[in-house]
Amino acid sequence: MGTVTRVNGPLVEVEDLAGAAMFELVLLGPHKLLGEIVTLRGGRATVQAYEYTGGLAPGDPAERGGSPVSALLGPHLLGGVYDGLLRPLTDAGPWLDPAAPALASVARSWRFTPLVEQGRKAAPGTAIGRVEGAGSLAYLVLSPGGEVSAIRRTGRYPHDAVVAVVGGAEVRLTRRRPVRRPLPYASRLDETVPLVTGQRVIDLLLPVCLGGTAAVPGGFGTGKTVLLQQIAKWCDADVVIYIGCGERGNEMADVVAELAELPDPRTGGRLSDRTVVIANTSNMPMMARETSIYTGVTVAEHFRDMGYAAVVIADSTSRWAEARREFASRSGTLPAEEGYPADLASALAAFYERAGRVVTLGGVTGSVTIIGAVSPPGGDLTEPVTAHTERFVRTLWALDRDLAYARHYPAISWRESFSRDADALMQGAPENAARRARVGGLLAEADRLTALAELVGAGALPARERIGLMAGRLLREGFLRQSSLSTLDAYCRPERTALIADALLAILALCQDLVEHGVPAATVEDHDFSPLLRAKEAPEEEIAARRDTVLNDLEALR
Repeated sequence: MGTVTRVNGPLVEVEDLAGAAMFELVLLGPHKLLGEIVTLRGGRATVQAYEYTGGLAPGDPAERGGSPVSALLGPHLLGGVYDGLLRPLTDAGPWLDPAAPALASVARSWRFTPLVEQGRKAAPGTAIGRVEGAGSLAYLVLSPGGEVSAIRRTGRYPHDAVVAVVGGAEVRLTRRRPVRRPLPYASRLDETVPLVTGQRVIDLLLPVCLGGTAAVPGGFGTGKTVLLQQIAKWCDADVVIYIGCGERGNEMADVVAELAELPDPRTGGRLSDRTVVIANTSNMPMMARETSIYTGVTVAEHFRDMGYAAVVIADSTSRWAEARREFASRSGTLPAEEGYPADLASALAAFYERAGRVVTLGGVTGSVTIIGAVSPPGGDLTEPVTAHTERFVRTLWALDRDLAYARHYPAISWRESFSRDADALMQGAPENAARRARVGGLLAEADRLTALAELVGAGALPARERIGLMAGRLLREGFLRQSSLSTLDAYCRPERTALIADALLAILALCQDLVEHGVPAATVEDHDFSPLLRAKEAPEEEIAARRDTVLNDLEALR
């Protein structure tokens, strides 16, 4: 037992905490508020409190927890809503009681089915049992490695029941894992496999791979949350971990409500049955959001070890960085640029480094993909959090304010964004690489001509360049623009994306050929392209017919 000597918001100093270690859990005051040791100097420990410290005073007791800050991992995770420390919010009251016992969503019984026999050897990471009713996925109980000296028969058991003894170690349905320590794996895979998001501009121009990293920087009102929610709903990952890190409570309420209502196209059940929501909103204790992203990625690694593809969506890492800045200012740490702590870059790198597509200890393939939103003040993409994030992620989807205010969704700027894995992802599909290069080239040329047209006027440009301007407009309206409210257009399969892109490219190629053979550019520009522009709202079997109709009408202009 130690004694609290100073309380400054989330910063608490404790004296005489003998034997304490860095990053050890500490229970503060009579209500046992959770905290974590972040500095040790002699007999004084600086604790980062994860609860509201109002009422905590010098002289109150402080008790060592004996372990690092850990997350309770188990079959209760899928379909649940949790705070930054992975405490369930689904059946909690209006206010969380730090000393409350495990809630009903965790402390329930589960049906366990053994997958190995007693006396057999089970390698580390292999499945020794399956839990039924734990979401839409098969929840597996993994072996620590060794001989199975005891295993329970099929039946229902409490969440903390010992279901097997392997290599002398007890295996329970739930287990605690430190959130700041990555879960081990056998090897990392270099092979790239695309993560299909259903958003055309991403899947064709700016793809992300399974086990990759992506960032979504953008100012207020540019559509970060809507884009991330669409990815959470439609990406082809097995498990989605959505972290509301310091975001507004109404946005998180919308996410939870929509996930509960949406059908899952993969399983036919509810989409929420393979989703974990960590809701650490702006009105919750600030420092809990600092640990929420580590909690989320630990949950993702837990499902990765079962052989699943997990996606972590953090909205937003800027609020996480602001929590670190707040604590650093209270502790008197020497500030770096814009007041952020000097270790901001290394902390961001350590977070994104936990992504990857790996061979697990059990010999199966699993992945963790991390997608983080960044909210730069005033849309300034040169501020420290955005600048450091760009260094460590493989894909950047920068949101453009002008596109957003023009009601262009998703407002991803094809000029400022990049995908470092695009070439590797396109190696096995040369037709996709050619399609991507053609669309990207036309958009770049249209951007160059737009700047020129603003100086001299579009009518003063040569016919070929006027068609280049028109090509950019048609691609933006007919391909890049996508409706999140349309049942047909909210999600676009890769095959449908290719159909729409090829139809537009065929039309644009014919338009260029027409002006080269003497057809006036104004005649081509005035042609009715609406059947093709509305093709994204049409069934796939109609897209080719619409393309042929427009092609035949254009041929009549010769």
